[in-house]
Amino acid sequence: MKILVIGGGGREHALCWKIAQSPLVNTLYCAPGNPGIAAVAECVHIGADEIEALCDFALAERIDLTIVGPEVPLTMGIVDRFQAAGLDIFGPNRAAAQIEGSKGFSKELMVRHNIPTAAYKSFTDHAAAVAYIREQGAPIVVKADGLAAGKGVIVAMTEAEAITAVDDIMLDRVFGAAGSSVVIEEFMEGEEASFFAFTDGTNILPLATSQDHKRIFDNDEGPNTGGMGAYSPAPVVTAALHDVIVETIVRPTIAGMASDGTPYVGILYVGLMIRDGKPRVVEYNARFGDPEAQPLLMRMKSDIVPVLQACARGELKQESIEWHDKAAVCVVMASGGYPDVLETGFEIHGLEAASAIDDLVVFHAGTALKDGVIVNSGGRVLGVTALGNTVAEAIATAYRGVAAISWPGAQFRSDIGQKALNR
Repeated sequence: MKILVIGGGGREHALCWKIAQSPLVNTLYCAPGNPGIAAVAECVHIGADEIEALCDFALAERIDLTIVGPEVPLTMGIVDRFQAAGLDIFGPNRAAAQIEGSKGFSKELMVRHNIPTAAYKSFTDHAAAVAYIREQGAPIVVKADGLAAGKGVIVAMTEAEAITAVDDIMLDRVFGAAGSSVVIEEFMEGEEASFFAFTDGTNILPLATSQDHKRIFDNDEGPNTGGMGAYSPAPVVTAALHDVIVETIVRPTIAGMASDGTPYVGILYVGLMIRDGKPRVVEYNARFGDPEAQPLLMRMKSDIVPVLQACARGELKQESIEWHDKAAVCVVMASGGYPDVLETGFEIHGLEAASAIDDLVVFHAGTALKDGVIVNSGGRVLGVTALGNTVAEAIATAYRGVAAISWPGAQFRSDIGQKALNR
């Protein structure tokens, strides 16, 4: 098979690393890729949002299956375009990708199909949004309706913080067009977890559990980011709770999307808040989480390619995925200044030393090749990911890898996985 992966971040490096192991695959491309991906796939210099150029490439190279990594091309309709050209592609079409592309769309879906989530209201009027915050009080959560690269959610502990967030989103447009509407919702207490399931629009195939760390600093302090680390499995999701999530959230979501005329195909990410053993939906994503993909794909024993192809063709009959008994932990190393003004262009030292550590893979996200050396070029730069017989062992190995790598201003959290140990 010839396979094309679209994207150039840590999630796409993990996907390429896993897909390259499949005996079914003889040629693997990634567009645009990155220096780490170049070790396992042929990188093609086409941007993830250049849909016509990507479609032309897939037709010219007779690509058997395309896998879309990031959310932006999904919400732009890349799946619709490829399918119209007769190409197999893994991911939801434009209508279904609204589950991530619009917070309002996803909240309405949950209300319609009795899926447990926080109480909310949507606003396009700034004054009405501010009045609602004053009426409800704090803590309260303010969300830009559209895509904001994982940063459009503000958990406000005071009314003043919430009103400032509404000002930033609706008046100052810090998230651009994503802020033309806001969703303001009830603050949910509890422990977060990430739940993923493959689906062909009808059948579902759940993955192992995972948990990510959104905040920039230790102890979940500082602003939200795209994710500073993740681990799998997540002990907060017990076997019994796993079944509850599938039956009360995942199945009703997929069935609801189908009955609404927007069948959902691909991988569904459900961000959960769990309190007293009861799960509620925080958000949906229309693709693999990043950094959750890194530990999940390192733990996956089964060949991922037949599952991806079965989803794309509406033929998902597989009952389960085989997983390594080991735990996996991913620690994200980010540029100085992240998530605000980035300090980039520095040579990254120690990549070879870290990669030589057993049971450890360094997934590249924001890296580039400059004058023959690898430099940091984005916010989240590397996902240092390790396996271990226990979560504690995986944490220790991952941080050994982190200790081997350096560049000026590099930052990372030192407490990834601690919630699992505390259980």
